[in-house]
Amino acid sequence: MWHFISEQISECIQQDFICDDIRQVNAGDSHQAFIISDGKQRFFVKTNGKIQLANFKAEAEGLDHLSSPTLFKVPKVICMGVVSDHSFLVLEHLAMSEGDEKTWFHFGQNLAKLHKNHTQQMYGWQEDNFIGLTPQSNLWQKKWSCFFAEQRIGFMLQLLSEKGHVLANIEGVVKSIKRLLIGHNPTPSMLHGDLWQGNAGFHKNQPVLYDPAFYYGDRETDLAMTELFGRFPDSFYSGYDEIWPIESDYQYRKPIYQLYHVLNHALLFGGQYIESAKITLKNLDS
Repeated sequence: MWHFISEQISECIQQDFICDDIRQVNAGDSHQAFIISDGKQRFFVKTNGKIQLANFKAEAEGLDHLSSPTLFKVPKVICMGVVSDHSFLVLEHLAMSEGDEKTWFHFGQNLAKLHKNHTQQMYGWQEDNFIGLTPQSNLWQKKWSCFFAEQRIGFMLQLLSEKGHVLANIEGVVKSIKRLLIGHNPTPSMLHGDLWQGNAGFHKNQPVLYDPAFYYGDRETDLAMTELFGRFPDSFYSGYDEIWPIESDYQYRKPIYQLYHVLNHALLFGGQYIESAKITLKNLDS
């Protein structure tokens, strides 16, 4: 496998690359990840089963679109493909570092600028993609309340139901979400879609984004995710507010937006996430 991947890298960078150092690294639960080197250059490689090539294609597409405003350092896609029973994605290797108050402030500013990148009139994306390993529906829709209720919460509840986890009446929940979001017509912002600290960082003090679940939607969904699994530093929110202040009623929508990610974790991991999702769903009408 590694010989074939080395050949593909060589072809793409137009110089010889023969990896002689392969080190597996921790990169979450979705894929296996490696840093490979020939002593001069290093690359970050994700591998999975053959069927996951679609995930890697969607990730590459999302990275490409996040890189176009040049607000963040986004790892370049080198190549991808299938070898034997494995799919793979090769990315530029970035040496990551922790941020400080100043760099997180800058991260927040740039995320607000990214969210202001208003190039679409509707919510969704030109193709469906994935959030982690979970399919993500992105059919274009004019009403945000309909998009989020149907294609985020309703769709995720249906996936859970198909796995035997019936958490609520799907039609009833969709109606409740529509009612709670009715009248909220946010700018269709360019979104990362899965923005937690495991998918963000710094390279030479530049803010970095990777592992997107890209689509156009309410900017508040990105912000809600930053508060779900370990809140970003306060300076991040200060930087964001300086460019595009967060609306005061965001706090009422935040639990609804976070529910999408809790449901995804319930689908992937079960356990406490199922119980947490049930509590939020029960509170929708209270």
